[in-house]
Amino acid sequence: MKKGNISIFVPHLGCPQQCSFCNQKTITGKEKQPTPEDVKNAVETALKRKGFEYEIAFFGGSFTAIDREYMKSLLEAAGEYVKNGRVSGIRISTRPDFIDEEILGVLKEYGVTSIELGAQSMDDEVLKANLRGHSAEDVENASRLIKEQGFELGLQMMTGLYKDTDEKAIQTAKKLIALKPATVRIYPTVVLKNTYLAELFEKEIYKPQTVDDAAQLCTKLLPLFEEADIKVIRLGLHASDDIKKNMVAGAYHEAFGEIVQSRIMLNKILRYPPGSYEVMVNPKSVSKLKGNQKRNIYFLIEEGYNIKVTQSDRIAADEIRIVKR
Repeated sequence: MKKGNISIFVPHLGCPQQCSFCNQKTITGKEKQPTPEDVKNAVETALKRKGFEYEIAFFGGSFTAIDREYMKSLLEAAGEYVKNGRVSGIRISTRPDFIDEEILGVLKEYGVTSIELGAQSMDDEVLKANLRGHSAEDVENASRLIKEQGFELGLQMMTGLYKDTDEKAIQTAKKLIALKPATVRIYPTVVLKNTYLAELFEKEIYKPQTVDDAAQLCTKLLPLFEEADIKVIRLGLHASDDIKKNMVAGAYHEAFGEIVQSRIMLNKILRYPPGSYEVMVNPKSVSKLKGNQKRNIYFLIEEGYNIKVTQSDRIAADEIRIVKR
């Protein structure tokens, strides 16, 4: 049975910080705060689609920082579906500095099974420069508590923040790996209107990553997590008309994850010297191998490679096998 999320967005409510990159209503595409009735309607609508094991996911804000009674009302509406077995659990996302034993007890009471922390960076200089309001130590402490209390831990990191570097991002990834989360999301920074980053960009103080910059970095980050058996469940922000309308710069592409996978496949071929090769790939990954508008194939030709692409179900998705011809 396939797994699916029933996403409920709680935009920005309760967050004590206005982070450098944050225009949460634009990121989520939502402005209205959800009610318990909205939660029930979303779940009932999703459950009409059969063949999925669903999890209710509260995203878009700092869930444990919102008004406690309001938070409980949302959890109570969602928790009914956990108790009757119609959904498998509840996932929430929140800030690392709004996690303690007391709040974890509340979350467990209502059936929360997974907690994602917006770490963003594990470099204190980067966190301070981007007005995060918490430290790397806060991430470590919150992660430890979450795992000790039996929740699944998810962590989120960003690339291309103000005063961040590729080297710092790689160190952030290694520090997140040391916390042994079950899942990770990687979000390249997008500069949105009416944010601190937009001001810095306009003043030419901050130079954001391009899509190419971010993709090249992520070809180094993704294997680190995969080698540690940590699943990267998201690369890049979800497709959004609001982001397209409000972004002024940064690394946004609707198919960012596929771009990264395509680059990784290309890099595997480039480890071999120029020559003639048969490259075997899963049928589902042919487009990734070839790249957007066959960009990878044309690049390989220019570099002196003669590539024959063959398809095989025996090759795992996103993997390739290279044989010299």
